[in-house]
Amino acid sequence: MTILINALGIIILLGILYLLSSDKKAINKKMIAKALIIQFILAFLLVKFPLGRAALQKVSDVVTATLSYGFEGLSFVFGPLADSGAPTGMIFGIQVLGNIIFISALVAALYYLGVIGAVVKAIGGIIGKVLGTSKVESFVAVANMFLGQTESPILVSKYLSGMTKSEIMLVLVSGMGSMSATVLMGYAGLGIPMEYLLIGGALVPLGSIIVSKIILPETEVENEFVAKGHEHEGAKEEISIDNKGDNPNLISAISQGANDGLQMALGIGASLIAIIALVALVNGILGVVGLSLEQILSYIFAPLGALMGLSTDNILVASKLLGSKLVLNEFVAFGQLGTILPNLDYRTGLMMAISLCGFANISSMGICISGISVFCPEKRSLLAKLAFKGMLGGFFVSVLSALIVGLIIAI
Repeated sequence: MTILINALGIIILLGILYLLSSDKKAINKKMIAKALIIQFILAFLLVKFPLGRAALQKVSDVVTATLSYGFEGLSFVFGPLADSGAPTGMIFGIQVLGNIIFISALVAALYYLGVIGAVVKAIGGIIGKVLGTSKVESFVAVANMFLGQTESPILVSKYLSGMTKSEIMLVLVSGMGSMSATVLMGYAGLGIPMEYLLIGGALVPLGSIIVSKIILPETEVENEFVAKGHEHEGAKEEISIDNKGDNPNLISAISQGANDGLQMALGIGASLIAIIALVALVNGILGVVGLSLEQILSYIFAPLGALMGLSTDNILVASKLLGSKLVLNEFVAFGQLGTILPNLDYRTGLMMAISLCGFANISSMGICISGISVFCPEKRSLLAKLAFKGMLGGFFVSVLSALIVGLIIAI
């Protein structure tokens, strides 16, 4: 029954995306089918194939060990306050958010040195050839395995002005459906296994292509790669990736990354303070009639929880988390999941974690519009027009990934 419900969930989700499509006749069914098949194979390799799981665990260990070096810097600056084992205990603002500064600097260094660009270009090129997507959108989709919603477009910033509506939609969907490497340790600090987060991130590129190309199919292929002030020859044009940005050297890149990380940490901390306090206020008001915001969200999103093929006890739990992620943000949802994860079975815990991966929430729409339009001001109105569907698309990318992984485990 679990397998049947889970499979039905995938079909219904694809049906919802079809209903949201702006041009149902233009949907490239062959591309969608190819992407789905590859996504299933990738999910199988990551969660079911012994060698794949072993490799994933090794990668998870390496990533965790590498990102943990940030605590050396935190210990130097904050002393025992950076040690969760000290009498002061866990201090989220220092031990979790503080590490974002180091990770942001590390990502900026890898970005400047061309490491991220090389990986993105290699994987994106393969995806583009197999599925027939343009090089620019393929690169952006793959970049969102490592970078955030306003970071990945920087790689191809000079081509954004010439992108079609469908390509812009993919930028939005992959951005809001992604997780930046910068905040991975933040999620891990809330109790989410790094292995779960890496699986969710690996499924972003193909999931984003599936979702975005159903919601807004490509109908402007002739405009492909026509950037402002340049004339290209369609798919024959070799796309170059911008690794340097405005940084003259590596030290400058690291410094900029650290500053960006500080701003991100402060922003996340400020958002969490405001959101958690406001939720408490709302719950205080709703408590007069015996309700809470979490209860309301759990009932609204219950159909999605049911389609995951979870046990009856966990349906409302999953739906509450999905509601918190979409209406509030993923940090709040991951925080709620982290407290109950040890009591969940592997399939349920993994599905819930993957379904929460990504930046898709109401506030992300404004971030994407303002962040991406910096590189292509003439696309601002288009970005504003597509932002809501892009946010829904990013949300569905994570849910689709969770459903596929859940089905693979259940079989």
